[in-house]
Amino acid sequence: MTTEFRNEPFTDFSKPENAEKMRAAIEKVRGELGQTYPLIINGREIYEADSMLESINPGKPSQVVGRFPNATVEQAREAIEAADKAFKSWSKVPAKERADLIFRAAEIMRQRKFELSAWLVFEVSKSWPEADVEIAELIDFAEYYAHQMLKLAGPQPVVPYPGERNELRYIPLGVGAIIPPWNFAGAIMGGMTMAAVVTGNTAVLKPASTSPTIAAQFMRIMKEAGLPDGVVNFITGPGGSIGDALVDHPKTRFISFTGSKEVGMRIFERAAKVQPGQIWLKRTVLEMGGKDSIVVDETADLDAAAEGITFSAFGFQGQKCSACSRAIVVESVYDKVLEKVVERTKKLTMGDPSDGKTYMGAVIDEKAFKKISDYINIGSKEGKLLVGGNQTDGKDGYFIPPTIIADVPPDARISQEEIFGPVLAFIKAKDYDDALRIANNTEFGLTGAVYTKDKDRLNRAADEFHVGNLYFNRKCTGALVGVHPFGGFNMSGTDSKAGGPDYLLLLTQAKSIAEKV
Repeated sequence: MTTEFRNEPFTDFSKPENAEKMRAAIEKVRGELGQTYPLIINGREIYEADSMLESINPGKPSQVVGRFPNATVEQAREAIEAADKAFKSWSKVPAKERADLIFRAAEIMRQRKFELSAWLVFEVSKSWPEADVEIAELIDFAEYYAHQMLKLAGPQPVVPYPGERNELRYIPLGVGAIIPPWNFAGAIMGGMTMAAVVTGNTAVLKPASTSPTIAAQFMRIMKEAGLPDGVVNFITGPGGSIGDALVDHPKTRFISFTGSKEVGMRIFERAAKVQPGQIWLKRTVLEMGGKDSIVVDETADLDAAAEGITFSAFGFQGQKCSACSRAIVVESVYDKVLEKVVERTKKLTMGDPSDGKTYMGAVIDEKAFKKISDYINIGSKEGKLLVGGNQTDGKDGYFIPPTIIADVPPDARISQEEIFGPVLAFIKAKDYDDALRIANNTEFGLTGAVYTKDKDRLNRAADEFHVGNLYFNRKCTGALVGVHPFGGFNMSGTDSKAGGPDYLLLLTQAKSIAEKV
């Protein structure tokens, strides 16, 4: 534990000793692929099931990363009941003890950083740097939320009043359903879960069906750190039936979700219905989709802009809710920026991410592969295909090359709909005013960036570019815990600001206590 929060440093893989550690971790994990992991309900490990879920390597679909029981609806309800029982004792554990447990978990993660990164390489096809950055973020969430809880547990400022002793304290909510995404299967999954735990809540963690193995590794670490049975229960299975059972249960007090707009809306609607026996209004913390834009004007450093667009669009195959899927460039420099991005994109490498030289791996699964391929076909008719588009059949891995489609109308489907893949639409704007107008023309509002040397234009964007995370003269991905609290507007969700000072407040309720003296 440090006295104050510091972001976990990223690994420099250009150093031979670090590259060797990563290669060793990959070989270690390779030898552990295909194991069967249990459900965990009140500390009881359950391996038996009528059917099993297999997590596969997207870059090698014949390779099973892990096997998991498909839980039943009854088991999901049992997990909520176990969490409810554990809440009665865990909610009374002093905040410092809860924070110390999370600090211990962070240290274990730090010691196993390469190994955890290797699991991401196999399970979600992340490159070495992308996996390393994610595990650093997982550690950051642990450290940051533990530090924030210590602050939250201390005396809170209230206005003094004669004749009274007054205090304000934050108490936990109850049982949470934690439903994380597959694209940050380590960081977001762990961050959402540890935030619930450190605030004194209990939870049922249901990882995405395409990425449960890293969550199982996380559960092992939490147990090693000293987490009592029942505080976090682990359920795997189909998102529809199991997710609905968790959301609908009358003892579920809050739902933390990160994923698609469609699923987020479904959760929001179902959580609003009061179930028989329910005595509260459920709280929802929802992070949903994005259709993120980078705006470039004629005063910008065009090389820096091209670099930022390329890496924001194609890092982790464009499978980030913060990814740049639209480059909006004023017409006087449009051709130059497009040329520079095309040049950089053609140099990107794609293949097996267990090779440290690979920049892009595979997209997550066959469903995503088909969806992205369909959008490329649509986009080819809406604009001019310049790079990519020649995807494989997917049999030997779900690989889709980085794709650039130019001269896309602002209202085109690939300009409006979230693709969640390596597809970048280039849109021409008449001028800066037009560029800002286009940037705001979607239903989303997650991230965005502006490249300009004009300070007045930056000030305008700060006021008018309606996104939760706005970046100037840098890429629109790569939010750091504590530095860039993360969450979006409109259909991008409830603007949860994960990794920020407000986040833990979403998982607590304020209790005011006054004593006459």
